[in-house]
Amino acid sequence: MGDTLITVIAIVLAAVLMFIFPLMTMSDRTDDVSQLSVETATTEFVDDVRTTGRLSIDKYNTFVQTLAATGNSYEVEMELQVLDENPGKKTTQTESTKIGENVYYTMYTSQILDEIDRTENGKNVVLALKEGDIFSASVRNTNSTLSQQLKNFFYKVTGNDTYTIAAEHAGIVTANGAGN
Repeated sequence: MGDTLITVIAIVLAAVLMFIFPLMTMSDRTDDVSQLSVETATTEFVDDVRTTGRLSIDKYNTFVQTLAATGNSYEVEMELQVLDENPGKKTTQTESTKIGENVYYTMYTSQILDEIDRTENGKNVVLALKEGDIFSASVRNTNSTLSQQLKNFFYKVTGNDTYTIAAEHAGIVTANGAGN
């Protein structure tokens, strides 16, 4: 009886070592590749908006499709801080004789999508930004990846707010989008 028990334990241990740990390692690598893809896509999206000064529904949809290509679902949050220069004196941002301080008002994801997800005269609306505005995007996965599921099963790590794939990028707009 003792030899049978040791044999069963050895078979179970061998199965875990031969199948489960390699599966966990490969699923972790898949998450790493997805993380890199999401970081790259987010950086490229934000930098494109910053350098052109324009945000359209086509750019946003391309970004979301790039994210979806990783096989995960994501929550995308955007924030646009619009520079509202001192209305007391018409100046450019770089002029040193300004009176007062510049203030920003903020638009969030739903407001931005409402703005760009409409048409005028049969054309999609393009949100034109100006130099000095601040645009940011953050992304995080909403589904449970295979790696998360395996870790939750083996390590009993549970939680609804846990996510493994996330990226953020922000920057100051460097071009006026209205002139293009």
